[in-house]
Amino acid sequence: MIRCLIIDDEPFARQEVADLLEKHSDIEVLAQCGNAIEALQHINRLKPDLIFVDIQMPRINGMELIAMLNPEQMPRAVFITAFDEYAIKAFDNNAFDYLLKPIDEKRFNQTLEKVRANMAPQLLDPILPKRLVHLPCYSGSKLKVVTTADVEFIVSDVGGIHVHCRHGFSHTQLTLKVLEEKTALFRCHKQYLLSPDAISEIEITDTGADVTTHSGAKVPVSRRYLKELKQLLGF
Repeated sequence: MIRCLIIDDEPFARQEVADLLEKHSDIEVLAQCGNAIEALQHINRLKPDLIFVDIQMPRINGMELIAMLNPEQMPRAVFITAFDEYAIKAFDNNAFDYLLKPIDEKRFNQTLEKVRANMAPQLLDPILPKRLVHLPCYSGSKLKVVTTADVEFIVSDVGGIHVHCRHGFSHTQLTLKVLEEKTALFRCHKQYLLSPDAISEIEITDTGADVTTHSGAKVPVSRRYLKELKQLLGF
């Protein structure tokens, strides 16, 4: 059984894919997601084999969502898009699976046959953004989108991954590894990522350094990362 998610901000578009999949007994729809934040939570929790993902979603689009996923847990992706000659050219050049809206059932079935024949995750780097502009976050029951430019630091502890901005904090499903690789934040401690633009003051200590951010927060810098910090700031 192939376990899948359908990710699209348009309810009717999600239902169209679900209706087409009902005719295929070897594919199970685990959930339908209306935005990237919801989708990220479901992907991390349910670990689907396959996702159908719309590219043109608001705030965080389908490409940004894929770029946020841990490569080791990447599901097979089928992209769904309204006609976009640049996107389609990129897909064709890299042999990625895509469907055009409105979806043609014959093409849909052909895509499923390709997926069944090869469930290995694709190498998606050629078409993914190199840097994340937005981070999917949550605070209590509220979902929110935080721009990476607003982030001062991110810390990991037993309670999760916490994103600290000048005017408050929230939480994210993204891993420190993905955040380190896909943003301008740099690792200053095994549990911390720090924005260079957030640094107001640095105090050298016996164990490394303590950074004070513009909001007055304190962030530790381990000795092993102190040299990199100095180089980054031109010291």
